[in-house]
Amino acid sequence: MGRFGFFSLALLSLQSLFVGGLATDAAENVEDQSETPKLAVQVQTSFPASEIFGVKLVNGQPTQALISFSNEESAPITVNFIGGSLWTLNDESKIIRNLTTSRYNVEIPAGETQDLSYSFVTDLHPQDLRLNLATVVSDSEGKFFTIHAFNRTVSVVEPDTSIFDPQIIFLYFFLLSCFGGIVYFFYTIWIAPYFPQKRKTGKAGDARKSAGAAKKVDEQVPVPDGPAVTSATTYNAEWIPAHHINRPEPRKVKGSGSRSRSRA
Repeated sequence: MGRFGFFSLALLSLQSLFVGGLATDAAENVEDQSETPKLAVQVQTSFPASEIFGVKLVNGQPTQALISFSNEESAPITVNFIGGSLWTLNDESKIIRNLTTSRYNVEIPAGETQDLSYSFVTDLHPQDLRLNLATVVSDSEGKFFTIHAFNRTVSVVEPDTSIFDPQIIFLYFFLLSCFGGIVYFFYTIWIAPYFPQKRKTGKAGDARKSAGAAKKVDEQVPVPDGPAVTSATTYNAEWIPAHHINRPEPRKVKGSGSRSRSRA
């Protein structure tokens, strides 16, 4: 019995723990195809969502295999199990991972074709492996046959990264900050010194500017009507009442000499 036939027997033995005695009976009745007539059943496998540029198994995402069974027997057949495994590509091929074994028990009438879906999930390092898929089919007499459904090279890949991933956004922000810092450094070292700079004035210049500004303010202060007010400081006299600024002249008082003259 070939290596893959032993693999199928092991899968059926494991399945017997979950589905009862039917899988055990199937494992005991699987015969070597080199010694028994082959079942007239054609099996073809396709991967509708994974074989655009070769079959790719995306880690963490279910891979769906569509297995088509064409019954060319004169009696109905029953598809019992579908399972698979992943192997290395070197000369000493070794098994990497056993895939899920699914139970179907689907009967296909004579001369008809039926498609069955088989899904599995991988979580491996990106690499190229060989995918083996096998199915256990029984005829109308209850004899079980192992049929190879797929045996090709596939690629295990990581899922595509979205630009809205928080880690990617943080990476973009970090790289942009580093780039901005480098640009600013080169600007201050190599470009800024060549531009004309404003002259810096000392304390004497600041004092002159303040004195000139004070002089302009004094020139703009309005002078009120009336007698000039002498003061050490300049103030605004518009709000002072006029009778406080313009004092009344003193009245002249006639003396006694003038009165006597008038009497004479």
